[in-house]
Amino acid sequence: MQLAAAAVYSPEGKAQTRALTDFYLENAAIIRGAMEKLGLPCVGGDNAPYIWINAGRDSWEFFDLLLNKAGVVCTPGAGFGACGEGHIRISAFNTRENVEEAMQRIAAALG
Repeated sequence: MQLAAAAVYSPEGKAQTRALTDFYLENAAIIRGAMEKLGLPCVGGDNAPYIWINAGRDSWEFFDLLLNKAGVVCTPGAGFGACGEGHIRISAFNTRENVEEAMQRIAAALG
């Protein structure tokens, strides 16, 4: 554990960590931009790899729609309690190619 911690805090480890963080935040910006373009209000993605989207309907209903029509898995907000209902959460933890394809699929499904 100590060796792992030392590696993360080395100059090389810091650079690698920053590059990975930047990559996921760029994915988050792509997701957020795509959702905003579709007219779906959202928050997040600026300092965290998760984007919360106001689905404007039951979160499980929207989850099912994205899964069945777009082949995209998200997290229904209802799983986070009453305040999450009506929202979904999309993670930026993926490859750039997968994020871009998922956004195209969502746009086609909601278009």
